[in-house]
Amino acid sequence: MAAGEEKLREPFLKNEKRYYENCPGCKVDQLKETKSGLPITELFSIWIIVLCTGSSFMFGRALTSVFWGLVADRYGRKPVIIMGTASVVIFNTLFGLSVNFWMAVLTRFLLGSLNGLLGPIKAYACEIFREEHQALGLSTVSTAWGIGLIIGPALGGFLAQPAEKFPNLFSSESLFGKFPYFLPCLCISLFAFGVTIAAFWLPETLHRHNDDDDSCDVSYDALESASAEVKEEEGREATPKKSLLKNWPLMSSIIVYCVFSLHDMAYSEIFSLWANSPKKLGGLNYSTQMVGEVLAITGFSLLVFQLSLYPFLERILGPIMVARIAGVLTIPLLTSYPYIAMLSGFGLAFLLNCASVVKNLLSVSIITGLFILQNRAVDQDQRGAANGIAMTGMSLFKAAGPAGGGALFSWAQKRLDASFLPGSQMVFFVLNVVEAIGVLMTFKPFLAQRHD
Repeated sequence: MAAGEEKLREPFLKNEKRYYENCPGCKVDQLKETKSGLPITELFSIWIIVLCTGSSFMFGRALTSVFWGLVADRYGRKPVIIMGTASVVIFNTLFGLSVNFWMAVLTRFLLGSLNGLLGPIKAYACEIFREEHQALGLSTVSTAWGIGLIIGPALGGFLAQPAEKFPNLFSSESLFGKFPYFLPCLCISLFAFGVTIAAFWLPETLHRHNDDDDSCDVSYDALESASAEVKEEEGREATPKKSLLKNWPLMSSIIVYCVFSLHDMAYSEIFSLWANSPKKLGGLNYSTQMVGEVLAITGFSLLVFQLSLYPFLERILGPIMVARIAGVLTIPLLTSYPYIAMLSGFGLAFLLNCASVVKNLLSVSIITGLFILQNRAVDQDQRGAANGIAMTGMSLFKAAGPAGGGALFSWAQKRLDASFLPGSQMVFFVLNVVEAIGVLMTFKPFLAQRHD
């Protein structure tokens, strides 16, 4: 009987999994067998790690953008610009030389914390030009930002892992073989170094009026008038500056800006994932190099459009109307993406490039219009801080964009057979919902404009 029982147990023993005492993977497998239900702790752990990796730069910038804006209002735009470009040289290089996960996160965080130039550069672009050319100046900022978001991933796709892609030029034993992502980082750092040197010749736009230094050619009437004004001011306290947080034309434009920024970052994440995913999952089955080529074409088109057509449209329609039209046109465009994926060959490549160009032109048009509203909502002595608040809000929303976009895409790929918006259709539907919310917020009474 004992022998019979032993024979019956043999098949079951063969199916039992063997665990090793000091193996971390075995410990996890044992833990999985004892737990049932939704693994909330594990899901949160993965989410927070991805959020930390993808968002450390944005989080660092969110913490310090207002500070750098105040510095720019107090000491000038130029010092903050030079400090920002110099930080790119240092910390972007260190990021490429990261030896572990936490070094990469720390260098990105420090880069975001010390690179506070994007807020002051918007103030600078508004101040360096005459009023009729301010739209062109701010469109240059948004264009450069949009191209950076496109060229950065494209450059990474072309130059990352050079020892594998170009073995005749780069040895696996060289620095670029040991640090496969150092080459694209080095190229960006060298470019930033040249920009830093050139920034020393920028003129400062912040007004610094010394009341003790009177001009020699001031007329007697002007001096008498100024004296009367001084006496009048001595009898009363100085008028305090209006709180930026109570400036609704500024704050409403910042909130709308944050919504569209969330959409843009989620779209950037989703576009790359969608293009790289296989056809059977609703993607394009593109390589990283092919995606880089699409993004490079898009970046060049952005530059041409923003420097030629956008200022003309802004003068005719105004920044708000341009933003509304661009937002409305984005919705049917994104709806067409899942159907573009059904094509192949030249038709796919042509329509994808056209869609990518148009989508980014529309996005940059919206952002440029909101830049204009933000800078018109405040006087110069508060413009740096105002743009710092905008960058703080934008950074927080953009920090959530990649993580949210990636999670949305992963969830959508698990519902390919759903009856309602299957697969990638759901992804672009959610993006359209966010876009529609942003468009609705551009109307009164939510979005207000300053009237002097």
